[in-house]
Amino acid sequence: MTSASFSSLPISSAQIANLDSLGYKQMTAIQAQGLPYVLQGKDLIAKAKTGSGKTATFGIGLLQKINPRFFGVQALVLCPTRELADQVGKELRKLARNTPNIKLVLLCGGKPFGAQKGSLEHGAHIVVGTPGRIEDHLNRGTLVLAGLHTLVLDEADRMLDMGFFDVINEIIEQTPSKRQTLLFSATYPSTIKKMCASILNDPVTISVESEHTESVIEQTFYPVKSQQRNKALLALFEHYQPETTVVFCHTKIQCDEVARYLHNHQIEALAIHGDLEQRERDQVLVRFANHSCSVLVATDVAARGLDIKSLQAVINFELPRDPDIYVHRIGRTGRAGEKGIALSLYTEQEHLRVRAIEDYQNKPCQSVDLDTLKTSPGFSLQSPMVTLQLDAGRKNKIRPGDLLGALTGDAGLSGSQIGKVDIFDISSYVAIERSASRKALNYFANGKVKGRSVRARMVVDSI
Repeated sequence: MTSASFSSLPISSAQIANLDSLGYKQMTAIQAQGLPYVLQGKDLIAKAKTGSGKTATFGIGLLQKINPRFFGVQALVLCPTRELADQVGKELRKLARNTPNIKLVLLCGGKPFGAQKGSLEHGAHIVVGTPGRIEDHLNRGTLVLAGLHTLVLDEADRMLDMGFFDVINEIIEQTPSKRQTLLFSATYPSTIKKMCASILNDPVTISVESEHTESVIEQTFYPVKSQQRNKALLALFEHYQPETTVVFCHTKIQCDEVARYLHNHQIEALAIHGDLEQRERDQVLVRFANHSCSVLVATDVAARGLDIKSLQAVINFELPRDPDIYVHRIGRTGRAGEKGIALSLYTEQEHLRVRAIEDYQNKPCQSVDLDTLKTSPGFSLQSPMVTLQLDAGRKNKIRPGDLLGALTGDAGLSGSQIGKVDIFDISSYVAIERSASRKALNYFANGKVKGRSVRARMVVDSI
């Protein structure tokens, strides 16, 4: 039986101490299964969902092989979205705290190319980025992968869903043939099998199954007529009244329409999909994470890699064609020992999808008539917090503590009235209890943070 202790791995005592300080007490299932192979230099195919601990699985492994004295790119991590790349980059920096002089550069679209070029010119050991921007740097000669020893494809299925198959192959052609390749995917469709066959060398395959039990996630299916979907969705909110929900739709247009419908019926909702500008995506994700928006309406691609700590409900506005995707969707609720609900609408034409889910989970799906739901006329869902956007950020040397200090000190707010603080390069976002928002705005209109005036505005819906 594999030991669950990090001390059983051939890694330095300093790294083990660092892991302990980060709260990594015991290995997760994917870490226990995958890390021994990663540290042996084996190629790996790992089927695992978001939140399984996969970043540390490849992160600990690639850091072991980094030579700080060689300022060439030695490890490349490809991610489908900027949000996931940001998340991975932050985690790798934490894992690298005990190793001096390790430089990580983030290369994603939506950021100035010139600044990224300058960072690469100063040397980088690890690059984390999205396929399109990585390809741009390779084509312009600003990124060289001749010294690469570890290639990681994170959320590989989503990258292929987003049309990056050819781009990824072009990137791989510019890496050494003698390298370690680690591929992580929540699902394992035929396109992934095809890619694995062409880019991995005698890989080890591991799978960490989703552990959804009825006691953790309550799954309920509601048959509807196609023209009933919107009203049925409203009925689900009136009956269950969840405080945080992700509604999954198939298309970008559908996301916008559903979010608008909910908003028009006094349920705060924001849509997220690939057509949003990066600034808009940032604001949507910040607001959902800091509880100043209760409902996120998303496509599968846009929702992938989101860092959602506590999610009460997942609603399938339409069932996905692949039962693997259904299981991945609902796995976003019922985490960290909490219970969650998964609610799905389906028409008679989608009955085969329900059958496929039953076969996949090896148990019958519970179908319930909509008439059993309790109606709540006049029901509305408004988040407990609002978000303030400030015109100062990381480049202005603003830190979360500076904003917290100003708000709890001169502004006179209590700590309980202030929520999550997010610092970006040239702006910051602070969640404030709705009843205290006017007081906070008045402070920023007249007061200062670190000796400078900071303009603030409330982020409002543009639906």
